[in-house]
Amino acid sequence: MTSGAAAPYGDDRERAIERRQTQPETMLKTASRNAGKIDAVRQIKDWTRERFSLNEDIPVMVAEVTCGLPGCPPIETIVTFWTAPETRHAFKAFKPAIEVTADDLPPPWMKNAIISDSSDLSCC
Repeated sequence: MTSGAAAPYGDDRERAIERRQTQPETMLKTASRNAGKIDAVRQIKDWTRERFSLNEDIPVMVAEVTCGLPGCPPIETIVTFWTAPETRHAFKAFKPAIEVTADDLPPPWMKNAIISDSSDLSCC
């Protein structure tokens, strides 16, 4: 590099150093905010396994989705599990995961009624 030339990444490097110095604190705040959601998702999975007598090796997925359609709640929690490679069960709770309770899950006798043969879960 010749004298008088600007150092590569001059200002950008300083900004990156500043971000690194503040980023750990930001990451901790994000983790603590998400801790409640993570715990809620784990609890929903446990309730689902218990309610429908699912073994630990059965995949259970819990997802929060937003809905922009008129009349939809702003956030829904969708729970999906598979009892066979082609047998998917799905149900929704019309609220964020952190607000879901065991009473929001369908009763055990509905296990076959919640079999979903469609990738579209836009209704109930």
